[in-house]
Amino acid sequence: MGFNWLKTTILMAAIVALFGMIGGMIGGQNGMLLALLFGGAMNVFAYWNSDKMVLRMYNAQEVDARTAPELYNMVAELAQRAQMPMPRVYVIHEEQPNAFATGRNPEHAAVAATTGIMRLLSYQELRGVMAHELAHVKHRDTLISTISATMAGAISALANFAMFFGGRDEEGRPANPIASIAVALLAPLAASLIQMAISRAREFEADRGGAEISGDPLALASALQKIEYYAQGRIMPAAEAHPETAQMMIINPLSGGGLSSLFRTHPHTEERIARLNQIARNGR
Repeated sequence: MGFNWLKTTILMAAIVALFGMIGGMIGGQNGMLLALLFGGAMNVFAYWNSDKMVLRMYNAQEVDARTAPELYNMVAELAQRAQMPMPRVYVIHEEQPNAFATGRNPEHAAVAATTGIMRLLSYQELRGVMAHELAHVKHRDTLISTISATMAGAISALANFAMFFGGRDEEGRPANPIASIAVALLAPLAASLIQMAISRAREFEADRGGAEISGDPLALASALQKIEYYAQGRIMPAAEAHPETAQMMIINPLSGGGLSSLFRTHPHTEERIARLNQIARNGR
């Protein structure tokens, strides 16, 4: 847990520093100060509200034992096996098979699955996926991923502001328009690099944790293989509109192309499957 909190602190500091750099290019020293204050306020806001924001982005609907009994009871059983508090459960009405977890800690967590993944996978495979998401919650990866997604989106918005409205130096003179365009292009890339610095290793750890929680690593491996194949042919509009949230999903939801394709948000699925098969061979 201590290492995750260290990663979160480094992430927050790096993103606030990036806010300051952009602010300095927009408005000199005063702009830097305002951007740093804004970045600090955004960190506090993201800590408490990033999960709600992400769920709204995907138009996720909360369900219970009455409205989605199989999914809800599955999560309840897995949470009990993992000795965790019961998270809130959401359904996203999207054809692409995918799932994610969010929330600042296990006591304030949520897991979400698309209708596409619920139709595609068998009961055991879906159970493996939800166990993977609960492992993220248990490891407190969700705090890191939701804050980074929210802050990356805010940095992109600030960078766009710099490009369209330009900036002024400390003397009040208009800033170099080429510099403004460079900031607009490079700042989102820098935010992505910060997200990638959190390391794709957390997906491997969540796979391992999911295998332990479910007791069925081969079911999770089979689920990953199916999701990888079927997700490629189905676009998820919310993910395309908010590419900074892609790293939260169990499989990259983006169709590819553009700046988002320059950075891998997930390890190669073949390697994840190979590791799960090794866990199964080792007797879990």
